[in-house]
Amino acid sequence: MILRAWRPNDLENLVKYANNPKIAQNLTDAFPYPYTEEKGIQFIEMAVNHDIQRIFCIDINGEALGAIGIHPQTDIYCKNAELGYWLAETQWGKGLITEAIKQIVDYGFQKFDITRIFARPFGHNIASQKVLEKAGFTLEAKLEKTLYKNGEYLDELIYAVRK
Repeated sequence: MILRAWRPNDLENLVKYANNPKIAQNLTDAFPYPYTEEKGIQFIEMAVNHDIQRIFCIDINGEALGAIGIHPQTDIYCKNAELGYWLAETQWGKGLITEAIKQIVDYGFQKFDITRIFARPFGHNIASQKVLEKAGFTLEAKLEKTLYKNGEYLDELIYAVRK
């Protein structure tokens, strides 16, 4: 597994693996379902459009099977960056996303002037909570029923790791 820049020829795999309601249910509504080719093209264009790379393809044996990104914040949050990720369902439970998170955390602290990286998994996403804990993140907060997705209120958890 390597983290690398997205390429236009990743589009087919991006759409194939991202077009999964089990993935979309654990992400913000900015991650669409169904995941169309048009959305994939927009995503790849956005992912490669930064001075310092922020969004990486999770490449397993030469195949694009997920994404992970680090998003520096602004204003009074300028010493923080948000972590986001998803992985093809076929790769769940293999420890790959934990390794990807560890790599992106090291990268983020090296490339950006930040002291904290945080992630905000949904309360029902136990797998993501466990992955973050395995990668060294600690639970900082639980916000009850603050998110609204697919007609229901969800808890938001905030996990973080500090430099």
